[in-house]
Amino acid sequence: MSNKYRNKKKFVRPKWLISTVSFFKQQWWGKGWWRRIWVTISVLVLLGVTTMYSIAQWYIWSNRDKPLHVGATFVPNYARYLGVDPKETFTAILDDLGLKRVRLVSYWNDIEKSPGQYDFSELDWQFKMAEERGVDVSLAIGLRQPRWPECHMPQWLKDDPKEIWYPQLKNVMKQTVERYKTSPALDSYQLENEFFLTVFGICPDFSRDRLIDEYNFVKSLDSEHPVIVSRSNNWVGVPIQLPTPDSYGVSVYKRIWDHVFTKRYLEYPFPAWYYAFYAGASKLLQGKDMIIHELQAEPWTPPGFNIKDAPVDELYKSLNPERLRNRFEYGRATGMKTIDMWGAEWWYQMKVLRGNPEVWNVAKEEISKANSAK
Repeated sequence: MSNKYRNKKKFVRPKWLISTVSFFKQQWWGKGWWRRIWVTISVLVLLGVTTMYSIAQWYIWSNRDKPLHVGATFVPNYARYLGVDPKETFTAILDDLGLKRVRLVSYWNDIEKSPGQYDFSELDWQFKMAEERGVDVSLAIGLRQPRWPECHMPQWLKDDPKEIWYPQLKNVMKQTVERYKTSPALDSYQLENEFFLTVFGICPDFSRDRLIDEYNFVKSLDSEHPVIVSRSNNWVGVPIQLPTPDSYGVSVYKRIWDHVFTKRYLEYPFPAWYYAFYAGASKLLQGKDMIIHELQAEPWTPPGFNIKDAPVDELYKSLNPERLRNRFEYGRATGMKTIDMWGAEWWYQMKVLRGNPEVWNVAKEEISKANSAK
C-alpha cells in the first residue's frame, strides 16, 4: 500500500455531533414507532410551513415598490335590498370615498329578462360614471357572479338542460364583451366568480370544460383585456389545471358565523402571509399574479338576523369600525397590490339610513391613504 493512503488522516466526528445523534436516537427516534411517525410528521410540517413563509416573504418583498390599488364591488340589486338608491350609492362610492377602481356585475337575469331582448341600461350608466371620473372597471361576466344566489340565470331558462342554456349564456356574454370592450374604463374581466366553490350558491353546473371554453371564448372576443379567474378561498394548493388565466383572484373572509360546529362567530386564524404564499407560489410556478377580488368588509350575521336591519350591536360583533380598519391593514399585509373590498353598499346604508357613519368614515380614511401612497 502506498504511503499516500497509509498516512491519510481519518475523519474524526466532532463530539457534539455524536452526542446530538445519540440523544436524538435515545430520546426521540428510539422510543417506538408512534414517536417516529410523530417526529417525521413534525419535521415535514415544519419544513412545509417554513417553505410557505419564505415564499410569502419573497412575494411581499418583490411587490414592495408597486402601487396599491384599492377598489370595491358594487351591485345595484344589493343596494336596493339595503334600501338605498343604487345611483346615489355609486356616486357616493366614487365621489365621496374617492375610489379609483370598482368591480361591476353583468347579471344575465337582469340583462336578458326575455329571450333575445338585451337591456344594458343599468350597466351603461355605471360605465358612464366610471369613464367620466377615470375609474377602472373590472367586469364580472358569466353565469356565476358576486352575491346570492351566485348563479344568475333568467327565469325562462331555469328548467332547461345545459345543452339549451349554455349557448344562450355565450350569446349574452358576447353581447356584454362587445359592448364594453372599447370603454376606456374597462380594465379587466372576472370570469365566473368563485367557480369551484361548489358548497355555496345555487348553480347548475361546475364542469371545468365549461370554464375553459368560456375563457377561450372571451379571449377570442377581446384579447386586449386581462381575464381573471378566482380560486377557492382557504384551501391549501396552487391552481395548476386549465384554464390558465392572465391573473388569479382570491376571496378573503376573516370573521363569519359558524352555523355547523360552534354556533358562534369564528375568526379564521390565517395570517396575512398565508395569502401571500398563494400569490407567491402562483407567481413562481406559473408567472401569474394574484389579486384580492373580495376582501370581507361587511358583517356576517347569524341565523335570525339579516344585514339590512339587524341591531347595530349584533352587526358590530363581526364587523365594526376597528375591525374594518384592521381589514384594510390585513389586505395590505398580504403583499397583493389590487384589493377589492366587499360591502361598500352596506357602509353607505349605515351612514344614510341608520345614522352610523363610522364605518364609512374609516373606509374613506383608508382609501385616501391608499390613493396618496401611489
